[in-house]
Amino acid sequence: MCEAVAVIVGASGGIGGALCKTLNQRARFDQVIELNRQSLDLCDEASIALAAKALPARGVQLIVNAVGFLHDDMQFPEKNLGYLNSTSLAYNFAVNAIGPALLMKHFFPLLPRDDRAVFANLSARVGSIEDNRLGGWYGYRSSKAALNQLVRTAAIELARTHPHAICVALHPGTVATKLSEPFVNKGQSIFSPSKAAQHLLTVIENLEPEDTGNFYDWRGNSIPW
Repeated sequence: MCEAVAVIVGASGGIGGALCKTLNQRARFDQVIELNRQSLDLCDEASIALAAKALPARGVQLIVNAVGFLHDDMQFPEKNLGYLNSTSLAYNFAVNAIGPALLMKHFFPLLPRDDRAVFANLSARVGSIEDNRLGGWYGYRSSKAALNQLVRTAAIELARTHPHAICVALHPGTVATKLSEPFVNKGQSIFSPSKAAQHLLTVIENLEPEDTGNFYDWRGNSIPW
């Protein structure tokens, strides 16, 4: 019998690191593999392919992509159309949508064909088109909306060959990480990375094959596209 393996992409981030720690504490998997920027670059398909080849060919029952981009020292979420530029938009899509799509391309074959497995991409509620009431944040919103469509489309394809596999987009809530720190309002509900990891893993554990291709929040509630 092969070992049960979990793979966390973005293990050096706040949520990714907490997912690794929580999974190791729960001892649900025989091995928790941590992939970070030194392991692969979501903007470089060759590095994604190499990382996939280095993983076990069997027994990968959980893959979580916890990588995401919202801002850095050079780029900040756009307040209005006047802040848009092609370089910033392209980078948002490269990290938040194109990279995860290539990750699914190369990592889906690692999932067992005849056993339950989950591939979860961390998305964001602001990627919901129906739920958009405030505007702004063009690059982040649109790249996460693109991610959601890619997850939905990939899940349909995955189900044809892996009927017990589940591919979903998950919203972790507002988490105390470097990504969200500048945007937390006073009095706003915010989770520690540890609590967010617990919430996400509970949602993942309760998923059924018929849930594949959907978008859920940290409570397990469906989010409109």
